Amino acid sequence: MELREAIAARRTTNGAFLPDPVSAEHQRILVEVAGRAPSQLNSQPWRFVLVESRETIEEVARISGASMTTAMGNGTFFERYKRYFRFSAQEMSERRTGMLFERMPAPLRPFTRSVFTRRGQWAMNLLRVPRRLGRQNRDLVAGSPLLLGVMLDRAEYRPGELSAFYSLFSMGAAMENVWLTTTELGLGLQFISFPMEVPGAWDRIGDLLQVPDDLELMAVYRVGYVPQQTRRPVIDWTSSERLPVSRYVFRETCARPQTGWDGPDVPGAGS
Repeated sequence: MELREAIAARRTTNGAFLPDPVSAEHQRILVEVAGRAPSQLNSQPWRFVLVESRETIEEVARISGASMTTAMGNGTFFERYKRYFRFSAQEMSERRTGMLFERMPAPLRPFTRSVFTRRGQWAMNLLRVPRRLGRQNRDLVAGSPLLLGVMLDRAEYRPGELSAFYSLFSMGAAMENVWLTTTELGLGLQFISFPMEVPGAWDRIGDLLQVPDDLELMAVYRVGYVPQQTRRPVIDWTSSERLPVSRYVFRETCARPQTGWDGPDVPGAGS
């Protein structure tokens, strides 16, 4: 696969993985391409932990599912991120950012546009949608053959100093290398984010992974081989649109947008 093909095909996997273990060779490739990322003064601040233990994965899944139920049930998730959600293909096409709600459970469809209101939240809780979503999230994580924990060396990652920015920049580059490589290898990747939304949940995952004091746990991803056809989640959102170049590139100064480069969209772009 050519690099630009991998970039266009890259996407977040929000469905189930195949049960097959991720081969040792593919695990090695993923961490090696991560280690080839650029870093300030070649500091290489990233550290990774590969988790295949069923017991650990199932406990991370339990924490993630419970966190999703909590964040969805008390409304904090929608309150934080409501500006990113779109409710029609036309709105998505016009805004070119955010996530399109194109699939909701039948009982919730009348409340789709009011999902961020008290009425919508009341309907979701009455129909036990947060619990259903939490169970689905738990099952997805529990069904992952591999988890990838990403940490930063606290000697390099010092919040409030430039080193923190440099370290985060380097970690982002390392994970983009990983993400593009999963595309080439037939693997999928998804950030397990909901434990970050609930106080205390992220710390429990750090304890579970025995992260030492000199490292900061920054992210955990679920990794696995992607089936040819995947079943869509209960509530699904997509993000196939991208901003035209003229909306995010300027020429000479920020007062002058780049023009003439707004051609056809890159095929296959996704979240």
